[in-house]
Amino acid sequence: MRIITKLLFIVFALPLIWSCETIDEPKVITQTGATIASPPSSLVLLSENAEEVIVFNVAPGNFGVEAGKVSYTIQIDAVGNNFAAPVAVGTDTLTTVEVKVSDLNRRAIAKGLDAEVAGNLEFRVLSDPSREGLPNVVGPAVTISVTPYPTQIELPSLRIPGDYQGWNPGNNNTIIYSEESNDVYEGFVHVLSGTGEFKFITGPAWDEFPDYGLGASANSLVAGGGNISIPAGFGTYKVKANLDDLTYELEKVGTWGIIGDATPGGWNTETPMLFDRDENVLKITLNLVVGKFKFRTEDNTWAQNYGASSEAGIAVFDGSDIDITEAGNYTIILDMKTPWEIRYSFTKN
Repeated sequence: MRIITKLLFIVFALPLIWSCETIDEPKVITQTGATIASPPSSLVLLSENAEEVIVFNVAPGNFGVEAGKVSYTIQIDAVGNNFAAPVAVGTDTLTTVEVKVSDLNRRAIAKGLDAEVAGNLEFRVLSDPSREGLPNVVGPAVTISVTPYPTQIELPSLRIPGDYQGWNPGNNNTIIYSEESNDVYEGFVHVLSGTGEFKFITGPAWDEFPDYGLGASANSLVAGGGNISIPAGFGTYKVKANLDDLTYELEKVGTWGIIGDATPGGWNTETPMLFDRDENVLKITLNLVVGKFKFRTEDNTWAQNYGASSEAGIAVFDGSDIDITEAGNYTIILDMKTPWEIRYSFTKN
């Protein structure tokens, strides 16, 4: 019996012994993004230097593993935009990336800077490794003051007539733009009523310009195709149309309203905004009390909210509360039709 008892003890003890063995944890790979080495505090761009280049020195990051040849891209975006719409201004596999003055100037103005006025932009480095399966890594942002020179920028545009704006291709506000001038157009469309259907057209009149609608497969376009429908109900959608490969994308942002202790719903409930189809803006007229407000989508979270920035009238993601210092009747406008910039205004009536 003693022998059996000992054997039973060993049998039951073995799992406990094995459970005490060290289990190898998955290896955690730490990655750090590349940075701009010794970035300039300011850049003054001159038209006579339009064909020259500015050299940005890159301090490589660390992928944690062998990455192969790495391509470095200098990206810019408006301050406070959290690189929601980054734009590339120069790329190289060397750690010296050349940025053409005219390209930086054009993109700086497209990002909202005024000619001959110093304004801040955020710069960062995107590192793209050649090793398959290894993702891109972005480095920390640095703020650089840029003074652009005057230039006339006419970005290619694509019109979005639909039931939401009266099927009017001549509306010069319901338009999206191609920042790279490459037949890829992006912007926002506010569909808050009607059938939710629309099309794309290259000019201001039916039958005079090519129009594009739904193709044979999902998210495909074809010249003269059928009406496109929004996929997820009324709201603001981010739109991307590629007339090169004839595809489109629709991403619902949400239905915008204002929220805050200056508004009827306080900080708990948004007051929905209405669509002005002629101006292609969201608008609301209502009574406000002394307090604060922000713009937020009606999803009961703060995943999509915009507030004030350091620049008057420019809204940024998760920005500051907007102050109402005098009670009264106000008209508030949220304007998303300027490429890569969200503007707002509030006016006491």
